Amino acid sequence: MAEVTHVEGSNKKHKVMLYALSTCGWCKRTKRLFNDLSVEYDYIDVDHLRGEERQKTREEITRWNPMCSFPTIVIDNQRCIAGYKEDEIREAVA
Repeated sequence: MAEVTHVEGSNKKHKVMLYALSTCGWCKRTKRLFNDLSVEYDYIDVDHLRGEERQKTREEITRWNPMCSFPTIVIDNQRCIAGYKEDEIREAVA
Protein backbone atom coordinates (compact mmCIF):
# COMPACT_ATOMS: atom_id res chain seq x y z
CA MET A 1 0.00 0.00 0.00
CA ALA A 2 1.29 3.42 -0.93
CA GLU A 3 2.36 5.75 1.85
CA VAL A 4 -0.47 8.12 2.65
CA THR A 5 0.16 11.57 4.13
CA HIS A 6 -2.42 12.69 6.68
CA VAL A 7 -3.26 16.38 7.14
CA GLU A 8 -5.10 17.34 10.33
CA GLY A 9 -8.01 19.74 10.14
CA SER A 10 -10.92 20.88 12.29
CA ASN A 11 -13.43 19.92 9.54
CA LYS A 12 -13.67 16.15 10.02
CA LYS A 13 -17.17 15.72 8.52
CA HIS A 14 -15.96 13.64 5.60
CA LYS A 15 -13.25 11.10 4.78
CA VAL A 16 -11.31 12.85 2.03
CA MET A 17 -8.65 11.17 -0.10
CA LEU A 18 -6.67 13.21 -2.60
CA TYR A 19 -4.63 11.57 -5.36
CA ALA A 20 -2.18 14.19 -6.59
CA LEU A 21 1.07 14.87 -8.40
CA SER A 22 3.70 16.84 -6.50
CA THR A 23 4.40 19.00 -9.58
CA CYS A 24 0.74 19.72 -10.47
CA GLY A 25 -0.42 23.30 -9.90
CA TRP A 26 -4.08 22.24 -9.68
CA CYS A 27 -3.18 19.62 -7.07
CA LYS A 28 -1.35 22.28 -5.04
CA ARG A 29 -4.40 24.55 -5.28
CA THR A 30 -6.59 21.68 -4.05
CA LYS A 31 -4.35 21.12 -1.02
CA ARG A 32 -4.33 24.88 -0.33
CA LEU A 33 -8.15 24.97 -0.56
CA PHE A 34 -8.48 22.05 1.88
CA ASN A 35 -6.06 23.80 4.25
CA ASP A 36 -7.94 27.12 3.95
CA LEU A 37 -11.20 25.28 4.75
CA SER A 38 -9.52 23.35 7.63
CA VAL A 39 -10.52 20.05 5.98
CA GLU A 40 -8.87 16.95 7.39
CA TYR A 41 -7.65 14.84 4.47
CA ASP A 42 -5.20 12.22 3.27
CA TYR A 43 -3.19 12.41 0.10
CA ILE A 44 -0.76 10.48 -2.05
CA ASP A 45 1.64 12.18 -4.46
CA VAL A 46 1.46 9.48 -7.12
CA ASP A 47 4.59 10.68 -8.95
CA HIS A 48 6.65 9.78 -5.86
CA LEU A 49 5.59 6.13 -6.11
CA ARG A 50 7.51 3.46 -8.00
CA GLY A 51 6.87 0.06 -9.49
CA GLU A 52 4.02 -2.08 -8.17
CA GLU A 53 3.01 0.55 -5.60
CA ARG A 54 2.51 3.12 -8.36
CA GLN A 55 0.60 0.63 -10.54
CA LYS A 56 -1.77 -0.39 -7.72
CA THR A 57 -2.45 3.27 -6.87
CA ARG A 58 -3.17 4.12 -10.51
CA GLU A 59 -5.62 1.17 -10.65
CA GLU A 60 -7.36 2.54 -7.52
CA ILE A 61 -7.63 6.01 -9.11
CA THR A 62 -8.97 4.54 -12.36
CA ARG A 63 -11.81 2.83 -10.44
CA TRP A 64 -13.01 6.32 -9.50
CA ASN A 65 -11.75 8.35 -12.44
CA PRO A 66 -11.26 6.31 -15.65
CA MET A 67 -9.20 9.18 -17.15
CA CYS A 68 -6.75 8.89 -14.22
CA SER A 69 -6.33 12.66 -14.22
CA PHE A 70 -5.16 14.82 -11.35
CA PRO A 71 -6.25 15.89 -8.89
CA THR A 72 -8.66 13.05 -8.14
CA ILE A 73 -10.60 13.56 -4.91
CA VAL A 74 -12.58 10.73 -3.32
CA ILE A 75 -15.05 11.73 -0.61
CA ASP A 76 -16.46 9.18 1.85
CA ASN A 77 -15.59 6.37 -0.59
CA GLN A 78 -18.77 7.37 -2.45
CA ARG A 79 -18.12 10.46 -4.54
CA CYS A 80 -15.32 11.43 -6.91
CA ILE A 81 -14.36 14.89 -8.11
CA ALA A 82 -11.86 14.84 -10.98
CA GLY A 83 -9.97 18.07 -11.47
CA TYR A 84 -9.90 21.33 -9.56
CA LYS A 85 -13.56 22.37 -9.36
CA GLU A 86 -13.50 24.82 -6.47
CA ASP A 87 -17.27 25.29 -6.06
CA GLU A 88 -17.95 21.55 -6.25
CA ILE A 89 -15.15 20.80 -3.79
CA ARG A 90 -16.39 23.46 -1.33
CA GLU A 91 -19.94 22.06 -1.50
CA ALA A 92 -18.76 18.46 -1.08
CA VAL A 93 -16.72 19.10 2.09
CA ALA A 94 -19.11 21.61 3.71
